[in-house]
Amino acid sequence: MESKAILNLSSLVNDDFANAVELIYNSKGRVIITGIGKSAIIASKIVATLNSTGTPSIFMHAADAIHGDLGLILEDDVVICISKSGNTPEIKVLIPLIKRAKNRIIAITGNKDSFLGQQADHILNAFVEKEACPNNLAPTTSTTAQLVIGDALAICLLDIRGFSSTDFAKYHPGGALGKKLYLRVQDISSVNQKPKVSSNTGIKDVIIEISEKMLGVTSVVENNKIIGIITDGDLRRMLTKVDDFSKLTAKDIMSANPKRINASAMAIDALEMMEAHEISQLLVEDNGDYAGVVHLHDLIKEGII
Repeated sequence: MESKAILNLSSLVNDDFANAVELIYNSKGRVIITGIGKSAIIASKIVATLNSTGTPSIFMHAADAIHGDLGLILEDDVVICISKSGNTPEIKVLIPLIKRAKNRIIAITGNKDSFLGQQADHILNAFVEKEACPNNLAPTTSTTAQLVIGDALAICLLDIRGFSSTDFAKYHPGGALGKKLYLRVQDISSVNQKPKVSSNTGIKDVIIEISEKMLGVTSVVENNKIIGIITDGDLRRMLTKVDDFSKLTAKDIMSANPKRINASAMAIDALEMMEAHEISQLLVEDNGDYAGVVHLHDLIKEGII
């Protein structure tokens, strides 16, 4: 029932929706979103979505508004009122007070002929035929519809603002989401050790370098340029093929032209490259010079995966 109600919402979108988006976009103030009961909870979520996508918003509970919180509303603010019926007592008291202050009102309601619908500057029709609740009482389908309309508003505003992933990262610096958007390879590789050997380094010293740097790999470098890579796997394969490796050097077992990534690349790009090539380490370059190693375990530890 809820999925069908969401599908039906697209047929209810009209010029009022576009005008509401333009009103918010051109406003010099914030968006104040209010509601009562379950609609208030939906209002809080829409506020969070708008704030995270570049539209400053504040939640104001409709009941608290008529007991002092009306002071939240400033002269240029746009007010969105959410109410299924549009006729709740709190809304009937609140709307005239908002209109008296000459703030513009956008209604998200399932009843466009309600008190709220008649008083609002723009109506976003959230009509649903029936709640998913078998008694048609508990707000379920109606709150889902309200939430979808709020998301639609946020995405339209995001689009016309040209809000990019870089902007998004500014508002989401914490957690895995933020790290995917701002964490760069150099942020990880710079804290790792930098295993490296030359092409003529003996195998014993190669093993020592890999063991001491604890990344399961070493670069093979000449004049600070990467020419190869040696992994734990390369060493194991060598042991199955050669009985006496005392005279072997790095160039005898290295893999030439290894996969590498620029230090300024995003960490998520390093993950995608590792997955594409089924490897667990990448050598890092900075302006063509060897700059270190980024390991799959580093990305796991940072929460990128």
